[in-house]
Amino acid sequence: MSLDVFSAFIIGLLGSGHCLAMCGGITTLLTSAINKPSNLPTTKESLQGDIPVNVTSAPSGCSPQASRLNLVFLYHVGRIASYCLIGAIVGFTGSIAAKNVGLPIAGLRLVAALFLILLGLYIGQWLLWLNKIESLGKGLWRYLSPLAKHVIPVDTPKKALGLGALWGWLPCGLVYSTLTWALASGSILTGAAIMLCFGLGTLPALIALSLGIDSIKNLLVNKVFRKMMAISLITYGIYSFVVAYQVMF
Repeated sequence: MSLDVFSAFIIGLLGSGHCLAMCGGITTLLTSAINKPSNLPTTKESLQGDIPVNVTSAPSGCSPQASRLNLVFLYHVGRIASYCLIGAIVGFTGSIAAKNVGLPIAGLRLVAALFLILLGLYIGQWLLWLNKIESLGKGLWRYLSPLAKHVIPVDTPKKALGLGALWGWLPCGLVYSTLTWALASGSILTGAAIMLCFGLGTLPALIALSLGIDSIKNLLVNKVFRKMMAISLITYGIYSFVVAYQVMF
């Protein structure tokens, strides 16, 4: 379990440059739109993942800095909580497949390793097959996205938490690749733990974006750095595949 959890954290960390494109917009809005004085009811609007997101100024009685950090923190809590829930569901599915269908866990690990290789190719922009995998989640997202109207404008901690929880279901090849590890765990708790650590791995990039740490953000989106991270994921995926193959055969 410890190796799988650590692997999930590394996947989140190495693939976090992709998160800047998927979740960076809403994170920026949460941090920048509340810098104005609370007595000025300003509103900003953006389109992210087919959802218009409005973020208003800081609630009265709260300093802009405290409100900014609070909203960002709760947004990420909601996002990672959704990852944990999905991981638990997928881990339970893997357990059922192993016990009732007779599907070997090693076989699931082979699939997870293949997805890790595909993820590396995806991040390196060498092979974009994961775009097709992402499209599979658009059907569910079509039903979930209208719920955004209940959490926008994001002017309270509760709405920030709700928006994060909703955003955790956004179709994402990075998330889906990690979910294959949760599936291969064959356990509800391990599946949730894997996705928890994955979510924690994505935090440095998004927090750096939130706090305006351009050096980290620029490093993560740098083409050379991205390709190095992609090669690292591919290498680890090949290693995992060999290990799972030896166990299975």
